Amino acid sequence: MKEVLGIVAVAIALYSYIPYFRDIFKGKTKPLAFSWLVWGILPAIGFVAQLQDGGGAGAWATGFTAVVCLAIFVLALYRGDKDIRRSDWIFLVMAFLAMIFWLATDDALTAVILVTVIYVAGFAPTFRKAFNKPFEETAITYALSSVKFIVAIMALENFTAVTVLYPAFSVLVNGAFVIMLKIRRSQLTPLAS
Repeated sequence: MKEVLGIVAVAIALYSYIPYFRDIFKGKTKPLAFSWLVWGILPAIGFVAQLQDGGGAGAWATGFTAVVCLAIFVLALYRGDKDIRRSDWIFLVMAFLAMIFWLATDDALTAVILVTVIYVAGFAPTFRKAFNKPFEETAITYALSSVKFIVAIMALENFTAVTVLYPAFSVLVNGAFVIMLKIRRSQLTPLAS
């Protein structure tokens, strides 16, 4: 059953990114490259840590997410928002430091805690951009990302802080982002007469 849930989580992930890629190519969604690079590096670390701690099929969605986020990063370099700020560089450096720390210490729990904190902080550049330009993000992708990680948590074969922390925070942060997008869109959409 865990393998089936792992496959379902990856299928949800695959389905969730289709509208995002479509909107990038249409010019409707303009991803911020730095966020997507951070979101590619961090789940890669989380994926390996989950596997090392016996996460099993529940880790698959995290690994898939890392690959797709890195692909979106590459697209964002050409089709994304170019408003790069000092804070974006800080989050990128923090992501690389988390990876170096994890590799140097081989302490999965500390690495996952760092990854989770930096992941949440790494949402700041995209949150800032989306707050000002809420129609330049594809809300369904983030909503389905929350669903994907709920299923991934259920697919975990070993429930520890190492295996659960990153996907649990992903559920919360993606959900909060979707709520913010909905509120900002409603604030910026003129009322029909």
